[in-house]
Amino acid sequence: MNRLIRNAASTVLTLLAMSAAAQGQATRTWVSGVGDDANPCSRTAPCKTFAGTISKTARNGEINVIDAGSFGAVTITKSITINADWQFGGILAAGINGIIINITDPADTKKTVVLRNLDINGAASGINGIRFLAGSQLVVENCIIHGFTTHGLDVNAATPAQISVSNTRFSDLGSVGVRIAGAVHKVALTDVLIQKALVGFDVIAGGIGTIRNSTIIGVTNQAIVAEGPSVINVDGGVVANNGTGVSAFSNGSTVRIANLAILNNTTGISIAAGGTVASFGGNKNIGNTTAGAPNANLLLQ
Repeated sequence: MNRLIRNAASTVLTLLAMSAAAQGQATRTWVSGVGDDANPCSRTAPCKTFAGTISKTARNGEINVIDAGSFGAVTITKSITINADWQFGGILAAGINGIIINITDPADTKKTVVLRNLDINGAASGINGIRFLAGSQLVVENCIIHGFTTHGLDVNAATPAQISVSNTRFSDLGSVGVRIAGAVHKVALTDVLIQKALVGFDVIAGGIGTIRNSTIIGVTNQAIVAEGPSVINVDGGVVANNGTGVSAFSNGSTVRIANLAILNNTTGISIAAGGTVASFGGNKNIGNTTAGAPNANLLLQ
């Protein structure tokens, strides 16, 4: 009888612990510059850092920023939104990565991360602004990513993902503004500015990229570059004062351009043997030391 009582008591305690853990994760949580990670991360008792808040936020939940502050680097392992729509959401990541996304849990069916209105600052010594290692979807909106020694956004996941970046600035980067590698990812950049980097937008490993109404300036090497069997579609925008404006870097790589201004670069268009730069028309290739030219013309049917 005593054994039955002990077993029953143990079961009750286990259930209570599970219930407490579930209650500890809220669908919506909050951070504040004057918060404390010992708090429950509620609106009236916010936490201090993104790392402290994410453990108290349920899968598919949302972290909101109450007031301006620097909320620290964070590793994301579940579907979540970090939203600083109404305030300055800062991440100071000197010497480290700003945000790492690595969602591998089979129970997480969405595997989606949304980042809004964040200033991710590497302070000239950070590694990557955002590093996407595993997941199904990443949405970046209205962000500033700057001061990193490697990449602004580094997508290097082994399985295909969809990446969307809009109204975002990448600057002062030691290597690539937006680098897509690892699998056949589909990525779209809209109203993006990339400046002061080694390479601007680099799609590798068969990925499919689209860049629309965006500007890439002051890049040492290629502003837009497709490598291997990758494809980049460009609609509108400016590539100016770079080493090379548009590059089909290797055999099988394709860049399709329309309504693109290619201005004052060392080389306007560069095409490797077996590569293709195809024009839909409306492009301006002016003021480059060596102009280059598309090697295919495409007409819409």
